[in-house]
Amino acid sequence: MGQQIGLQCAMYGLKVTLYDVDQDALQKALERIESYAGQLIAGGRLNSEDAAAAQARITITTNPAKAGEEADLLSESVPEDPALKQEVFRLFDKHCPPHTIFTTNTSSLVPSLMAEATGRPAQFCAFHFHQPVWSANLVDVMPHPGTGAEIVEQLELFARQIGQIPIVLHKENYGYVFNAMYNALNREAITLAANGIASVEDIDRAWMVVMKMPIGPLGMLDFVGLGTAYHITAYWADLLKDPQTQTNALFLKKYVDKGWLGVQTGRGFYSYPDPLYAQPDFLEGKQRE
Repeated sequence: MGQQIGLQCAMYGLKVTLYDVDQDALQKALERIESYAGQLIAGGRLNSEDAAAAQARITITTNPAKAGEEADLLSESVPEDPALKQEVFRLFDKHCPPHTIFTTNTSSLVPSLMAEATGRPAQFCAFHFHQPVWSANLVDVMPHPGTGAEIVEQLELFARQIGQIPIVLHKENYGYVFNAMYNALNREAITLAANGIASVEDIDRAWMVVMKMPIGPLGMLDFVGLGTAYHITAYWADLLKDPQTQTNALFLKKYVDKGWLGVQTGRGFYSYPDPLYAQPDFLEGKQRE
């Protein structure tokens, strides 16, 4: 998601710095951004000249001081671990200018869990993107009780500046708006698979046939990333001690342990680049992994 957000901002003329502790991860990020740009060109959403200009605006670094020194806005997209997110914000509070707005792209947490760690809670807000950012162009702006009203206004304007439609939440809510509905679907789909009620393919097939959708909930999770799905599920399993949520986390962990993280690794619930759900006769029930 950090890569997609970075490319989206660069496409709208902004200078972007990607930070990670791992240089190899940053190199892979640039490769994936180039792939995203290629997809946008192929889809007619971007021309080659503008794509090259956007990529030229993106730099990478493992140096937090360099990453933060001129930042007007920080967007955090690390895994769904509150302690890790807090650590990142504490680090960048030391290296960003006083005016820098801090945001989190967390998909399942609320900003009040991290606000104090930012060192600037009044300038902190959840600013959550959907993927792919350039077509699912909706951003949740979710302040915590201490977020300044002017920060919310600035983020609304910024969202529109980079081609997004902002939705401002009136109060904190786990899962925002769309994700609150989407997470319920995911939870039930994973539960069906984890309990052995039906195959992955039949679970997706049921959704696709009835809802006339080109992809099912488990196929969609391959795009989200099974690592992300596991971390979210494991966090809630540990917090709530709910037996079914724990079962779901263990089910997802089997995929993660194999390195089957979804589209990004070429294997998740399905194999890529030619997943079974995209085959012409999939809906007829003739195709299974």
